[in-house]
Amino acid sequence: MEQVTEIEDLLLNYHLRLQSTPLDFHRYIYDSIDWTDRLVGIKGPKGVGKTTMMLQYIRSHFANPDDALYVSLDNLWFQSHSLQDFVKYYYIHGGRHLFLDEVHYYPQWQTLFKNIYDTYPDLQIVYTGSSMLRLKSGEGDLSRRLLDYTMAGLSFREYLEYEGVASLPVMKLDELLRHHVSVAMDTKAKIPSIQPLFEQYLHHGYYPFYKVARTGFESRLQRVVNQVLEVDYPAIDEVTVSTIRKAKRMLMVLAEHVPQMPKMNALYAQLETDRVQGLKMLDALERAGLLALLTDKVKSLKMLSRPEKIFLNNTNLIYALGSKTNIGTIRETFFFNQVGQVCDVHYPAKGDFLVDNRYLFEVGGSGKTFEQIKDIENSFLAVDETEIGSRNRIPLWMFGLLY
Repeated sequence: MEQVTEIEDLLLNYHLRLQSTPLDFHRYIYDSIDWTDRLVGIKGPKGVGKTTMMLQYIRSHFANPDDALYVSLDNLWFQSHSLQDFVKYYYIHGGRHLFLDEVHYYPQWQTLFKNIYDTYPDLQIVYTGSSMLRLKSGEGDLSRRLLDYTMAGLSFREYLEYEGVASLPVMKLDELLRHHVSVAMDTKAKIPSIQPLFEQYLHHGYYPFYKVARTGFESRLQRVVNQVLEVDYPAIDEVTVSTIRKAKRMLMVLAEHVPQMPKMNALYAQLETDRVQGLKMLDALERAGLLALLTDKVKSLKMLSRPEKIFLNNTNLIYALGSKTNIGTIRETFFFNQVGQVCDVHYPAKGDFLVDNRYLFEVGGSGKTFEQIKDIENSFLAVDETEIGSRNRIPLWMFGLLY
């Protein structure tokens, strides 16, 4: 009976969370997830809305909320109780739909999930975890059983819908390049003044929690960063306290100077680390959604290599972490962040970004010219402070319509 009482506490927490979950806005991947599969994984940086999306699905698809159960594995309850015993108890008492949040806090979760999957063939599990997670091959290999999704922060298109300004369709990049003038005109008919909204998005629009923390948004985002580095990072990669300190210092050093073509040896010396450890920290910060590394070739999971240019992941982080907010940095970071969610973006010999190994982009203000990329086929300008473009000059804000 004691265990039943304690599970009742988990149920109360679940009901309270479910009751306060809004249904008026869904993230971009909500409808693309096969929610009926037996094992569904949703990864993403902390703060982008994974938990809310999972609870929204429960509210919308279970007439009786107790036909499903949501629990977060960072709950202190799991410090003294086994997840395996909990799942067994839930199953024996008729539970068939289990939604588990923050799985990276539970040791050896992958092996446990494999065992649960094989033991309870009619039990469905949907889980969320940090974007830092990597499925490891071996005893707990889930790759043959799992549908795995990754979610980014809000696009500019989503921000406009979330704010109740306008609901715009998602565009493919090829479509945008061909029809940007007519699309911009149609958008202007719905939103007479786009630039002020775009600037608001750059400051605070990437993380959905800005709506409940408008006055203290940057402080809350700083706390999220600290939690990622101090709690998530060691839980996933089993790093030392010294490595955590160095990773935090690396992030703050880079935040002061991004984007940059880094002198890596000088950076390693400043952090009192070596090349191998330094590259591992860069990789971890990128997986955590804190950095974005621009390389001139496809990245290999086995061979970590020096990036050609280092950015913070999104513009909100620049305002929250960096004391210097250069407008050129803001523009390039926005472009890389938004386009990089749907396309392959690499460092080119000329220009700022090579997209899908086909399109060359230079990013700048309204006075930007083609001087640096003239006579190059499939070259474009992404220009800020411009609401309607012309020919190969495309307003920068429009690259926020891609997801």
